[in-house]
Amino acid sequence: MDKQKVYNPVIDVLRIVAILAVIGIHTSTRILEVVKFDISGYIFVFIFNQAIRFAVPLFFLISGFVLELNYRHANHYISFLKRRVSRIVIPYLFWSIIYYYFVYTIHTINLPHTILTGDASYHLYFIPSIIIFYLLFPILHKYQSFFLSRNTIIILGFVQVLLVAYTYYILPLPFYNPISIALLNYFMFVFGMYISKNSNTLLLVKNDKRILIGLILAVIWVITEGYFIYIHTHNYLAIYTQWRPSILLYTILLFIYTYRKCMNIHWNIKLIKQISHLSFFVFFIHVLVLELFWRYIGKLLFAHIKGSFLMFLFTLVIFIIIALVSFLLAYLIHKIPKVSAITG
Repeated sequence: MDKQKVYNPVIDVLRIVAILAVIGIHTSTRILEVVKFDISGYIFVFIFNQAIRFAVPLFFLISGFVLELNYRHANHYISFLKRRVSRIVIPYLFWSIIYYYFVYTIHTINLPHTILTGDASYHLYFIPSIIIFYLLFPILHKYQSFFLSRNTIIILGFVQVLLVAYTYYILPLPFYNPISIALLNYFMFVFGMYISKNSNTLLLVKNDKRILIGLILAVIWVITEGYFIYIHTHNYLAIYTQWRPSILLYTILLFIYTYRKCMNIHWNIKLIKQISHLSFFVFFIHVLVLELFWRYIGKLLFAHIKGSFLMFLFTLVIFIIIALVSFLLAYLIHKIPKVSAITG
C-alpha cells in the first residue's frame, strides 16, 4: 500500500480550527485594546480571547506532523525543501510588502530587517519561525531514533516547560525573533513529528472523560492565570502571549481529544480539503480585512454597544464577518490561475 495516498482529514480539520482561532484572537484582542484592557468589565470577551490561545502552538504541532508524514515519500530533501519553502517564502514576501507599505506604514526598522523578523504585521512572525524548523527538519528526521524516542520527547517537553515558564513568569528570552519564537515552540513541532509516527497510540487511550476533564481544567488555568496576573501587573503580555505552561498543556490535550473524536466522524473530504487549502491565504489576509472593517464600520458600531455580554456578541459577529470575508476572498483568488502561488 502506498502510504503517500493515505489522507488524514483530521489534520485539515485541526488546521481549519487553528486558523479560525487565530482570527478570533485578533478580533477579540482588537476589542480589548479599544476598551483599554478592562478585562473585568468585558469578561466574556476576555474569556473568549484566552480560550482560543491554542491557535499558534497548534499550528507548530500540525506543521511537524505534516512534514514528517510527507517527508517519508520525498525522493530528495533539497527538492522537498524547495517545494515547501517556495510555497511559503513567496507569499510571505508579497504580504510583508503589502503590510509594510500600505497597512502599517510607520516604521522604525527597514524592510529587509522586518522580513527577517516577521514584523511587517503582528501576525507574520510565524513564517520566519516555521522556516527555521523546515531547515532543522532533515536533522530531526535523520536522527529520529533519538529525537523521536519516548525518553527524548519527555526530556524535550520538560525543558520546553521550563523555557515557557521562564519567559512568562520571569523575563522574555534574550533573543530576537524568530529565534525566541522557535525556542518557545520547538517541542510542539517535534511532538507533531512524534505523533505523526505514532498516531495509533492516540487511539489506545480508553478514557476520553479523563482527557476531557484535563482539557477543561487546562483552559480554566489559562483563563484564570491570564486574568489574575494581568490584574496584578497590568502587563498586557500576561494575556497576549501564547507561550505559557498552561497553554502548552492545553494545546496538547486539545489536539489529542479532538484527534480522537474526529477519527470517528465521516467527513466531506472534498470540502475539508478545499477549506483547509484556503487557510494559508486567509492567514495572510485576515488582518488586512480586520483593519479595513474596523476603520470604516467597526468603530462606528462599537460606539453604540453597551454592556459586557453585548460586547461579546459584537465580537462574535465581527469574528464571523472577518472569517467569511477572508475565506471568500481566498476562494475567489484561488480561481485565478497561478495568482495563489504569489498570494498564498
